[in-house]
Amino acid sequence: MEQRILGRTGRAVSAVGLGTWQLGADWGDVSEDDALAVLDASAEAGVTFFDTADVYGDGRSESVIGRFRAANPDLPLTVATKMGRRVEQVPENYVLENFRAWTDRSRRNLGVDRLDLVQLHCPPTSVFHSDEVFDALDTLVDDGAIANYGVSVEECDQALAAIARSGTATVQIILNAFRLKPLDAVLPAAIEAGVGVIARVPLASGLLTARYSDDTAFAANDHRSFNRHGEAFDVGETFSGVDYTSGVRAARELAELAPDGATPAQAAIAWVAQQSGVSSVIPGARSVRQARANAEAGGLDPLPAAYLRRVIELYDTNFRATVHNRW
Repeated sequence: MEQRILGRTGRAVSAVGLGTWQLGADWGDVSEDDALAVLDASAEAGVTFFDTADVYGDGRSESVIGRFRAANPDLPLTVATKMGRRVEQVPENYVLENFRAWTDRSRRNLGVDRLDLVQLHCPPTSVFHSDEVFDALDTLVDDGAIANYGVSVEECDQALAAIARSGTATVQIILNAFRLKPLDAVLPAAIEAGVGVIARVPLASGLLTARYSDDTAFAANDHRSFNRHGEAFDVGETFSGVDYTSGVRAARELAELAPDGATPAQAAIAWVAQQSGVSSVIPGARSVRQARANAEAGGLDPLPAAYLRRVIELYDTNFRATVHNRW
């Protein structure tokens, strides 16, 4: 697995990491044994970067990673977590007192004295423009509670505001074949500033596996059932905000151009990983098989020109008008 420097953290992480939202909640039921098996299979396949959050299963995802890390102390892992969504999403809650409480809880869950990387978890836009917020994050670094901080964003303009901050080590953003806007300005700005880019939702909540149909049913506790119209959180987190039926059709067309020996999902992950400026792409996995297959995408040869062209064509035809200016 190729290792890349994760922006201003200076840490080397795998080009394909592991997102662990699904190990906590909102993707159907995943047992603790299955969650630990996914972590183990990922690490065995060369994954050295896990991404979690304090609200994934109300800390369950963090705690499972903490147990795995304690059982494997010699593995060169970097664990990123997130904070800020345990309270109402208003700027007044993004203060040092809360930051300390949230990071203390995450440190306990993960079983560490200092967190590798803490990201603000898609806060309100005004937070990205607050000197006091970033001063508070700097204080956590000075106190030794966290080694680095970054942001997770919904919108490209939020990413650009964070990149302009001297202490921002990383930016996490949705990037996949159905969400191309970060290629316009965010990735070039991150490269110039030396900020790491963590690309999430690379499979558009599974659409880009090309395994879904118009009739596919998801569990009631799966966000692909309960958040299709943004009922619980930003709709862009579910199927990347694209029309489901259009996404099913476009994914099937793109799948036909996946290189020999690669699944449609692996080609979609590789497309993200091969974008200049991406430090790590973090697909999720609910099984050992998925974890291994996702990691293998990090070793694919450069995708053929026909695949790259078709990504642009499908985006322009099906999605640009509805998603490009929204996020």
